[in-house]
Amino acid sequence: MVENKPQKLWLYDQTIAGEGLSQIVQDLLKDVPSIGQPNIFPLEWHGDAHGKLAKLYETAKERAWNPAQAIDWKKLDPKDFTREQRLGVMYWYSVLANFDGSGPPVFAKAMIKSYETHEPNELRNAFFSIARDEVNHEEVCYRTVSRLWSQTPTEWDPQNDLEALALRNIRWLYYNGGRYWKGYSKALEEKYPMSVLFSSFMMGEVAATTLFHNMSKAAKHPVFAQGLKKVGQDEARHMAICLAALEHEYMKLTEEDKQMITKQLRAGFVFLSMILYEPPDEFWKLPPEFLEVHRKLEQLAREAGLGVATLSEKKQVWQEAMLKVKTVVNSYGVEFPAMPEVGITGKEVVNISMEDIIPVF
Repeated sequence: MVENKPQKLWLYDQTIAGEGLSQIVQDLLKDVPSIGQPNIFPLEWHGDAHGKLAKLYETAKERAWNPAQAIDWKKLDPKDFTREQRLGVMYWYSVLANFDGSGPPVFAKAMIKSYETHEPNELRNAFFSIARDEVNHEEVCYRTVSRLWSQTPTEWDPQNDLEALALRNIRWLYYNGGRYWKGYSKALEEKYPMSVLFSSFMMGEVAATTLFHNMSKAAKHPVFAQGLKKVGQDEARHMAICLAALEHEYMKLTEEDKQMITKQLRAGFVFLSMILYEPPDEFWKLPPEFLEVHRKLEQLAREAGLGVATLSEKKQVWQEAMLKVKTVVNSYGVEFPAMPEVGITGKEVVNISMEDIIPVF
């Protein structure tokens, strides 16, 4: 019996002797089915391996830190605080966790989108590095809250009226966080290009850098100061990543993109004012007693040495941060929205909905 020669070897024998591709192999290359998009495949590593984003990613790897070891948690002794002070600190970090706790999944989703839309490799890496940092920031919130109060900030038994109102505030904030997450997820899938995403992320990173820088200097307790400083250093790098990405993305802006960014900047101000200032009525659905309780608990956290700014200090810091963002976007021909709450004039933007909210810390 004559043995059949395997097809693979037959093709090899036909092509090995000549130069270039034979017609039969050219035809065979064409029979690979196309991949439906959006999809993470085909996987390629296009981009600038020596550009700003690539360097920032290398910096992120070099400066990786472990919250369990970089902060001396043993010095955060509950006995050093009154119960009310512990309540205030727990409350503030629970509020922060509404933002920092959403950071890992928000940037993870953005990273997945960057794979699906085949963004440059260094951009995908940048998203990964931010998501990883945000896990650390969430851990700082978790360790502080659990050490001073409870592992479950929305599930504990209050012992007096103030504690009950604090628990109610936290639950209301997390309800709003849930609305934000649904809106963000939908928006990411359906309508936002990378330029708009990075404009929104920039708002969050400028805000976070500003907040943690000022609080780390004002904090009187060493553990609070350590944690705030480490988180602030990460946020400064995140801001640099956003600015580097925008240099490339802004060159491709359409007029429609610019208008969307203006609206996004206002949406970012509204969303982030919950932690940077005080929440405007737009977007936030909160009970009428919320702010009175919020201010009382922030005062208790301030007395505990956390470094929480006063309302007047917050206004000044938030204004300075927004003026930095205004300078950036104006240089690319994007109108900055009016922010009368902190005395900044600009284009009026109204009707902010939860679908418009995509900034994060």
